[in-house]
Amino acid sequence: MDEQARYEQAKKRVTELKDFYQHLIVYLAVNAFLVVINLLTSPGHLWFYWPLLGWGIGVAIHAATVFGSSKFWGSRWEERKIKELMDKDKPGGPIG
Repeated sequence: MDEQARYEQAKKRVTELKDFYQHLIVYLAVNAFLVVINLLTSPGHLWFYWPLLGWGIGVAIHAATVFGSSKFWGSRWEERKIKELMDKDKPGGPIG
């Protein structure tokens, strides 16, 4: 792998990490605000955990794609899938 390709790959990884951390910070800030609003306006009826849970699932999925197993979401999978699709489009390539 040449220097330019390594640079591009590293740059892509930094963008993925930055995007995840921004998502996490917004999640924490917004949900902290929702907890405060809920406790100040209707402490007898707690609802803040619903957006916390729903959005938390999204954050967890995002984390899995950024930090999770490369078998399912990593660059190796991407490379295999790209090669598979390129081979499929090649004249005389696999049928399917």
